[in-house]
Amino acid sequence: MSTPDPLQRFDPTAPPSRVRIKSDALPQTGAAGANVHGHRFAAPEVVFDAQEVSVFYGAKKALTAVNLGIRRGEITALIGPSGCGKTTFLRSLNRMNDSVASFRIEGQILYHGHDIYGGNVDQVEVRRRIGMVFQKPNPFPKSIYDNIAWAPRNLGLKQDLDERVEKALRGAALWDEVKDRLKDSALGLSGGQQQRLCIARAIAIEPDVLLLDEPASALDPIATGAIEDLMHSLKGRFTIVIVTHNMQQAARVADRTAFFSLESGTDAKSVGTLIEFDGTETIFSQPRDPRTRDYVTGRFG
Repeated sequence: MSTPDPLQRFDPTAPPSRVRIKSDALPQTGAAGANVHGHRFAAPEVVFDAQEVSVFYGAKKALTAVNLGIRRGEITALIGPSGCGKTTFLRSLNRMNDSVASFRIEGQILYHGHDIYGGNVDQVEVRRRIGMVFQKPNPFPKSIYDNIAWAPRNLGLKQDLDERVEKALRGAALWDEVKDRLKDSALGLSGGQQQRLCIARAIAIEPDVLLLDEPASALDPIATGAIEDLMHSLKGRFTIVIVTHNMQQAARVADRTAFFSLESGTDAKSVGTLIEFDGTETIFSQPRDPRTRDYVTGRFG
């Protein structure tokens, strides 16, 4: 008997179920893959398995033949020069590119073994499980409370809503700063607070994955540090994928790093390509490809 695809909604009238696929705590690791009790364990499971993924916008090929595995409970950084396809790839992980009329994808992106571009996949369910936070904070013109409660209300998750809002704000390290003004407009928050609010809004429906598209690029160093600390605190609960132009940030927060760049295609037009993917320390200290070395040392890009 085949296993039902968890991204399909067979009964659209049924109440939504919990969206976390895995909620067990991740093992705490020491050196060489041993846990805190000295026992060894298998590497974290693969959450996303991109297989020969190419992306087109009309006749233009934006990304070619990406093979990339993203593992549970880790922070994966996507780095590279502007226009190399890293944000396109990130947005492909929860089908955000579907709104672009000319978008087309080849290859497969498997999420826990299920093709997220399969014919019967519910896009709403994909985005429940795979949340996204954008480069520019985009709070709704509503109260702080209503920003967090908006998605749970729309998904029918209204039970214990106050507790859900508080948990999300605590998870985004924002509760203590806003608990006495939950009915105030979210637009009155600082830029860094607004970005943490957007993260709280994303985690309020308990997704499995968080996609972050340059979440600190518009923030000052103090707010950037707060976002980076937040990422570290969240990775025990969520798989995180971040696009960043800040290589120091990638080195500080990421477990693994993928370097994308532009290469000349068969028609002499540049196309985004995955050059190298490895542990972050390896990418920044002992990259295998000279193009990676040149980029991380500032020789180009």
